[in-house]
Amino acid sequence: MSIKPSRLLASLIIALPMAATTVFANPILDGYKAETKGTFSAAAGEKIYHTVGPNQLACASCHTDSPKNVGKHAKTNKAIDPLAPSVNAKRFTDAAQVEKWFKRNCNDALGRACTTQEKGDFMTYVLSVK
Repeated sequence: MSIKPSRLLASLIIALPMAATTVFANPILDGYKAETKGTFSAAAGEKIYHTVGPNQLACASCHTDSPKNVGKHAKTNKAIDPLAPSVNAKRFTDAAQVEKWFKRNCNDALGRACTTQEKGDFMTYVLSVK
């Protein structure tokens, strides 16, 4: 059976929005969505990732320009496993650990606690990195 190119293209166009909604499926992110009753932006999350805060640190300072890379702690030089779940399946699977690291790293990088919106945007970005 042969599929006409126009039908294949139409099928892909219809399927893309559905695929995009499942790419970011994560129970922790779903909890943030329920809390904010809004939507999250990968672009806003990427901006947070690269924002240098008052402590002269950004997430990228330790996690490199790409969340797919092995990072290095800015002070101790200890290796940090990749942040992106596409490379490190353990990331964003334990809610307690996620909250612990958001609390610590938001204070280090931004000089304050992250809002739920910022956490959701950040996770949306990192989950989108393939």
